[in-house]
Amino acid sequence: MSENRLFGMAPESGRWLFILFGFIINICLGSVYAYSVFNKHVQELLGSSATWAGMPFMVFLAVFAIMVFVGGQLIGKLGPRNLGILGGVVVGLGWMLASQSPNIGVLIITYGLIGGAGVGLAYGVPLAVVGRWFPDKRGLALGLTIAGFGGSPFVSAYVAASIISSAGPMQAFFTMGLAFLIVICVFFIPFRYPADGWAPTGFTAATTGAGSVDFTTGEMVKTKAFYGLFLSYTIGCLAGLMAIGISSPVGQEIIVIPATAAATLVGVFAIFNGLGRPLFGSVTDKLNPQKAAIISFVIILVCSLGMLVAKEGSVALYVTCFIGFWLCLGGWLAIGPTATNAYFGVTNYAKNYGVVFLAYGLGAILGSIISGQARDVFGSYMFAFVPTAVLAVLGIIIAFVMMTPPKK
Repeated sequence: MSENRLFGMAPESGRWLFILFGFIINICLGSVYAYSVFNKHVQELLGSSATWAGMPFMVFLAVFAIMVFVGGQLIGKLGPRNLGILGGVVVGLGWMLASQSPNIGVLIITYGLIGGAGVGLAYGVPLAVVGRWFPDKRGLALGLTIAGFGGSPFVSAYVAASIISSAGPMQAFFTMGLAFLIVICVFFIPFRYPADGWAPTGFTAATTGAGSVDFTTGEMVKTKAFYGLFLSYTIGCLAGLMAIGISSPVGQEIIVIPATAAATLVGVFAIFNGLGRPLFGSVTDKLNPQKAAIISFVIILVCSLGMLVAKEGSVALYVTCFIGFWLCLGGWLAIGPTATNAYFGVTNYAKNYGVVFLAYGLGAILGSIISGQARDVFGSYMFAFVPTAVLAVLGIIIAFVMMTPPKK
């Protein structure tokens, strides 16, 4: 159909550019994961404690999760292009306003509240658009699109560190914010849905089974599958986000490696976070969301048990386990949207995934509490891996019993 020609190409070819554009957009959006590069400088410049210096990051993640839900409600009214551009403007403003912060409270509002809101508004747009253009390879396509978010620190941490070393952290906030505003808005311009009824050549949509029936959000939250997916998503994100927050201090305090080596390894871990998305997206396509979820929980369990026996000098064990944690976090950010599409249909996907994605915010909060309490109460981050091991076993049970295709 001529109305579906994309960038001068047949839609089966042109649609792949949406993945590329979404990947680039997600590199900008995922720069939040590079906040640890700013952390120490923020403490020194604004005279903040370590706890308060981490608050902009935590507020960012919480607001991000909430605003994905809000974005899901707005996409039908504004359309994907307009919502994406709105999100890009808010992201850029949040980062640029952060550069003027005189204290940590203002940084929490600008970077955490405004920046997090912008990312939340924009985040679901590439997923909603790519999901409709790729009904035949949905898991792989979604995984590749959001791989940029998880792998972003591999690029953004280096850029931020370079600007900070030459001009300071506040200039880094401004320069990166301006770049994000331009890049995100430009790459969202071509985003649109395919025409109603379009499908790739040779693809026939299922008329029965998972994904063949569209659920409204109200209908979705009444199903066992929703609660199984939500709880599993929470556990998967809890373990992964906790690992992201403590990767460097665990390396320094438990394994006793230099701070520079720990920082380098965080960049390596970020690569696997990005790879986890297309990898688990493909696994979800070939198997199903339930089996992909169980595989991720087995990996989390093994890695948690590995860290419980880690000690000074256990570098290989530490690297292997944290690769597993970061890989599975990336995996859940592919399993989650793919399962939402497969279980509850594409028509109300943006709204439905906005509700499901609240599990990410809940996981971020619980993961921070668990790691912080382990360090404060027991004196070591090692004790944080006891809850993740127990929760991984619980996740296997929940996924096996509850993550099954719903019937309307």
